[in-house]
Amino acid sequence: MTTIDAPPEAPAVGYDVPDSPINWLILEASEARFQFESLDRWVNFLRTAYGLPPTILPPLWHRHDELIWELSALHQHWLNCYDASASPSAPLQWHQDFALARERLRDWVAVNGSRLDRDRPTRITTWPGERPFATADEVPVVDRAEDFRLFVDQDSAERERLQR
Repeated sequence: MTTIDAPPEAPAVGYDVPDSPINWLILEASEARFQFESLDRWVNFLRTAYGLPPTILPPLWHRHDELIWELSALHQHWLNCYDASASPSAPLQWHQDFALARERLRDWVAVNGSRLDRDRPTRITTWPGERPFATADEVPVVDRAEDFRLFVDQDSAERERLQR
C-alpha cells in the first residue's frame, strides 16, 4: 500500500500583515532568516494547495533571486488579501494576480534552467565592456529542505559579514 504524506499545514491564523513590501536588499541577517523561513512555509503550502509543477515552482526556487522577489510579493499580497480586515472579494483579486504571476514564474523557470531534479544559477548576460560573470554547472537536487537550510545559513552569514 502506498502512503501519501499529508500536505503542509496552511499558514497560521493570526499572522502579521506586512505594512510595507519586503526589500531583500536591505534586510539584516535575523530579519532575512525570519522572512525566508516564513516564505518557505507559505511556498510549500502554495505548491501543494495548487498542485504547482516544477516548471512553475522548482524545488530550489530559493536559489534564484527572480523567484524570491516574485514569490515574496505574491506572499505579501496573499497575506493582505486573506487578512480579516480585507474585503470579502480580495481573494478573487489575489487569484487573478496569481494567474499572471504563474505565467511570469513559468517564463523565469524556463530561462533559469531550474528543474525538479537539477538546478544551476541563473545565467547573467555579460554586456559589452564588462568582465564575464562566473558560471556554474548544474547540480542535482537531492534534499530540498537541507539545501534551503544551507542557503539561509549562507545568506545570514553574508549579511552578518556585511553588517560589520
